[in-house]
Amino acid sequence: MGVGDGSSNGNQQPARKEIRDETTPLLPVKVEEDDGFHEFNGASFSGAVFNLSTTIVGAGIMALPASIKMLGIIPGILMIIIVALLTEASIDMLVRCSHQGKITSYGWLMGEVFGQWGRISLQASVIVNNVGVLIVYMIIIGDVLSGTTSAGVHHRGILEGWFGAHLWNSRPIVLLATALLVFAPLVSFKRLDSLRYTSALSVALAVVFVVITAGIAIIKLFNGTVAMPKLFPELDGLNSIWNLFTAVPVLVTAYICHYNVHSIDNELEDRTQIKPIVRTSLVLCSSVYIATSFFAYLLFGEGTLDDVLANFDANLGIPFSSVFDDIVRVSYAAHVMLVFPIVFFALRLNLDGLLFPTSRHISRDNKRFAIITISLLTVIYLAAILIPSIWDAFQFTGATAAVLIGFIFPAMVILRDSYGIATKRDKILAVTMIVLAVLSNSVALYSDAMNIFQKKEVA
Repeated sequence: MGVGDGSSNGNQQPARKEIRDETTPLLPVKVEEDDGFHEFNGASFSGAVFNLSTTIVGAGIMALPASIKMLGIIPGILMIIIVALLTEASIDMLVRCSHQGKITSYGWLMGEVFGQWGRISLQASVIVNNVGVLIVYMIIIGDVLSGTTSAGVHHRGILEGWFGAHLWNSRPIVLLATALLVFAPLVSFKRLDSLRYTSALSVALAVVFVVITAGIAIIKLFNGTVAMPKLFPELDGLNSIWNLFTAVPVLVTAYICHYNVHSIDNELEDRTQIKPIVRTSLVLCSSVYIATSFFAYLLFGEGTLDDVLANFDANLGIPFSSVFDDIVRVSYAAHVMLVFPIVFFALRLNLDGLLFPTSRHISRDNKRFAIITISLLTVIYLAAILIPSIWDAFQFTGATAAVLIGFIFPAMVILRDSYGIATKRDKILAVTMIVLAVLSNSVALYSDAMNIFQKKEVA
């Protein structure tokens, strides 16, 4: 199946024309021998599941326990499930329209349905979302390995705790080494399926975090040293109700994977597998999210921080507490390092498509591939050094670019119904998604802005 072939027949030879779009896999599924590459026979089901799951599970997992603290356990878990179901529905909308129109990318679909500005809007949203996410990843790695100072309190990083403070383990040096030794090799692959093993390891590391957190919480529960968590939110006025909506962008961001769905779909030999792949990934990730949120909130209670990883910088009240602290932080730092290239993959493709819409595919231009890759890594590295914390900005990104990518754009595509496949149920669901997305995220933006202004007034 070639990049531009919407057929599900994996044995059909692709056409020789080159299709220039921004979210197809960097290499076609099958490339002619005279292009210098060997035939690629299609990605496996498990490899696709791990790649999509890695796209989903990222930095958002660390903010979910704080969302549960704000919403309460029952509404919080219900919201995780609801957002997962809406994510599955929105991806299904994109996949059905794409298969019907024999379209191989999200950007191409937006261009077909809404013209050039539709494509540009999608590309810009993916760029804004992914740049913000990758900067957050790098900041977290710096915090975990080199330490951070917040509100006058210094939290030692792992390397600082093990070896003391030195120039070689300072934030700029550690992040530079990470960019050169870890990120640079991983982002050099030209096909998503090449990352299937690192993706599997990434998912395994996320499971390690969940298992350790759950184990510690259960031990402390049997010892009677954990407080009863609140089941529902505490509402003491209108402001507390508005604040509940600030959890919505975090939940939305936690499930954004739409920009890589077409890339994964294109690499499958049998494109009918994409729906069970999406469902399997969402079930896996939702299970990880629910377990992480529940047990982390049970463990830390009302002391759960916005980034729960920061809670693992203290005595957990169990034997070998410092060892478990280090294991959790190291495993999560490694997880983020392995998620980075998956998100970077879509960022590079969309930036290239936005800057060079008429040029040949980036996989066939090594010079452009290298320049864009190095430039993006440099910008992300410098931003991570200069910006101490962007959690507030991350919430704004989740309420704007992420909600557009995940819900509003897919709903608009199905409402436009350019391919005549939308049912009455599809259109009702699409309208519901747009209304919920616009209202909830508008309130979240307002609440975030008011909180920032109030902090400035107090300061």
